[in-house]
Amino acid sequence: MIKRTPEQRRSRAAQARGFTLIELLVVMAIVAILAGLFLPALSRARGAADGARCVSNLHQTGLAAQLYWEEHGGIAFSERTVRTNGGWRYWFGWLQDGVEGQRDFDPTQGALWPFLQGRGVGACPSLNRAAPMFKSKARGAANGYAYNLLLGPRGAAGRAMSTVSAPALLAVFADGGQVNDFQEPASAENPMLEEFYYFDTNTLSATVHFRHRNRAQAAFADGHVAAELPDPGSEDRRVKGQLCGRLKNSVVVP
Repeated sequence: MIKRTPEQRRSRAAQARGFTLIELLVVMAIVAILAGLFLPALSRARGAADGARCVSNLHQTGLAAQLYWEEHGGIAFSERTVRTNGGWRYWFGWLQDGVEGQRDFDPTQGALWPFLQGRGVGACPSLNRAAPMFKSKARGAANGYAYNLLLGPRGAAGRAMSTVSAPALLAVFADGGQVNDFQEPASAENPMLEEFYYFDTNTLSATVHFRHRNRAQAAFADGHVAAELPDPGSEDRRVKGQLCGRLKNSVVVP
């Protein structure tokens, strides 16, 4: 049996007591300070990662559009084409008529499906569809990006891309979204954010979602992707923490 001195026994008893209340409070204060220092950095890192994923999505979508143009004589596709099976065929797929958030969606009928084959590039990670302020258009996600309506007007032939004088200055796709205050569950008293699928120069439209620290990612006709600021005066901030608006006409008009 090991004999211990009185000092050793007192030291062992002190160790057995564990932390005092003051020591616990000090530790909690230190943890809170560290969390306050690191959480903003983690949030910024996550935002940067989401932004990079969005850039990749738009880059792939832009490449798919270029492949489409090559296979269709250099003619851009229309934003919306024909009505079929109780719905409309849009550039990103077929969307059923009906109640918001309960409509069927079929991406295989979209113009770019043969080139993308369901790679999931239509969902931007910075578009939080689970948030209370978000209103779905279909069951699940349809598409989080908008198409330049001036390239492919509804029900009309698309523009010949050879007539675009400055492809590096023409946005083809951008982060899409608008404030809805007229379809349930949204209302004038409860405006909500929803997906939207085209953008143009209409001063009444605010259909680009500037969700990356008040910037929107846009894919240009030459293949590059860049962040854009909203056109001054077009901002729609009716949904708290969200910014919708228009792109500047200089990157929208072919």
